[in-house]
Amino acid sequence: MRDEPVSIKPSTTSRSFPDGTPYQSVSTRAIENAAKLHFSNDGRMAEIFALTHHGIPERYARNMRTFSSQDQVVLLNSCVCIVGLGGLGGAVTEVLARLGIGALTLIDGDVFEDSNLNRQLLSALQRIGVSKAKTAEKRVREINPSVQTRIHEVFLDTLNGAQLIEGANVVVDCLDNLKDRFVLEKTAKAANIPLVSAAIAGTYGQITTVFPDDPGLSLIYGPEDMVPTKGAEASLGTLPYTALSMASLECSEVAKILLKRGSLLRNRLLVMDLMDNVMEVFPLVPGH
Repeated sequence: MRDEPVSIKPSTTSRSFPDGTPYQSVSTRAIENAAKLHFSNDGRMAEIFALTHHGIPERYARNMRTFSSQDQVVLLNSCVCIVGLGGLGGAVTEVLARLGIGALTLIDGDVFEDSNLNRQLLSALQRIGVSKAKTAEKRVREINPSVQTRIHEVFLDTLNGAQLIEGANVVVDCLDNLKDRFVLEKTAKAANIPLVSAAIAGTYGQITTVFPDDPGLSLIYGPEDMVPTKGAEASLGTLPYTALSMASLECSEVAKILLKRGSLLRNRLLVMDLMDNVMEVFPLVPGH
């Protein structure tokens, strides 16, 4: 980037939000051009420049009014690590890329198979046998090329976990088994990174947020050495609308953590039953 400030003001257009409030819009094409001319093809930096110089990248215009320009800059300056790119992780990737999280670390050593087609947004017939991580990276580029991606086509474990999540501001647990979930929690705690963890089974879903000093998953599942590999999803299956609902809630928690706003599900468990339209939040208290 140049030492002297550059202006993309000529590329702005006067527009109005749905409530009538005027703003200066910067089109995706204008961002692309500014990135090439002034920011070494870094669209994220071009968007940050626009937001800090009274322009609104049009792709984020509908984020505004709930978020401010400063909020959007915080999101663009953030890195979120998504572990598991299946039903939950694929949807989380989609939403966070559209929201404007500036960097995504995408971790999964699996490939798509036929049984994924009922719920995994990244899956398709032509992608059977294709890497989930590579597909997620390609999807992010299609949605929002300003988002930087780093992929790891491996499964996170005790040996590689610290390196894989390095640099993240938040880690999102989109795994499908309890053993790996505990490994991820330990890894995130050791790295001093908040963890958003969700699980689904049939029409049921649950979500909590774990900070490094919190008791965490043991208050939900019991002692780590006592948990089975698979939870209730083994007997109830995994439905698409449950996965998408819980993925949306995970993204909401991520945004609140990054923006330091709202009420987090920290030391609390949100449980949802879509069959009976029930959603409850329970405190997670040691000894209870």
